[in-house]
Amino acid sequence: MSGLLALLDDVAAIAKVAASSIDDIAAAAAKAGTKAAGVVIDDAAVTPKYVTGFSAERELPIIWRISLGSLRNKLLILLPALLLLETFLPQAITPLLMLGGAYLCFEGAEKVMHALFPHADAAVEADFATGDPLRLEEEKVAGAIKTDFILSAEIMTIALAAIPQGTLLVEAATLALVGALITVAVYGVVAVIVKMDDVGLHLARTGRSSAGRALGRGLVAGMPRLLGLLSVVGTAAMLWVGGSIVIHGLEELGQGWLGHHIHDWSAAAAHLAPAGAAAVEWGAKAVLDGIFGLALGLVLIPVATRVIGPLWAAARGKRPAR
Repeated sequence: MSGLLALLDDVAAIAKVAASSIDDIAAAAAKAGTKAAGVVIDDAAVTPKYVTGFSAERELPIIWRISLGSLRNKLLILLPALLLLETFLPQAITPLLMLGGAYLCFEGAEKVMHALFPHADAAVEADFATGDPLRLEEEKVAGAIKTDFILSAEIMTIALAAIPQGTLLVEAATLALVGALITVAVYGVVAVIVKMDDVGLHLARTGRSSAGRALGRGLVAGMPRLLGLLSVVGTAAMLWVGGSIVIHGLEELGQGWLGHHIHDWSAAAAHLAPAGAAAVEWGAKAVLDGIFGLALGLVLIPVATRVIGPLWAAARGKRPAR
């Protein structure tokens, strides 16, 4: 009998430890998610443009495929990679993040150049001309997952930095929880955004009241503008996040002069509006980070198209596109 009681005491003690660990994981996940909120918003703003131009019945399947790719990025690649790097090679995390930030700057600058100097994408034109929407969808999904990888890396790294030092199991469980919840939240919001015009169309046709039908017509008329705005926000977010990653990385590597100047300029702007000093300082820093991101991206465009692109094509045994 005494042995059974001792066993029950041990089980109760283990249960208490497990419950405490779950509480620790939940608390750490909430804190980490809050820290990464800025990049999460950027992720939600960037994604809708990848389903623009497809038929209504393909929108949700495309978002589902991108969300699965995002989960794979976070849970199967980034989570173990970050834990391994933190354990064995922590000094490599900053340079890798800077490479990701530079890629975001390149992507954002390329979109700015395309908006200022419109030019047709030969591959996309060919897909439309040959009636090959499946190939176009594959390219869009692959591009979305590739961009998501960079944003997910930043989200997971911020989350890891916000997690208090603990056991490897608790850190892994917390990162997994953060990654899963953020993916569900981001792509749930994206799904609502891209299907809102269909909801509006349904209301406009079947609404029982004039107010409901008017709301439906307003949604149908307004969604293209909202998607256009989100495309602009997504591009700005790429430049802002990418620029801030590179600037922060330079500070981590002992080259903090640019970051110090941006901080000083942002603080000077905040002094001009004492009532909203914090908001003005944050906005000024975001704009300056974005300007740096755009400048870096414009520098990287010829490097990527004239050096990296041909080398990559040669490595894959393909002739570079002209």
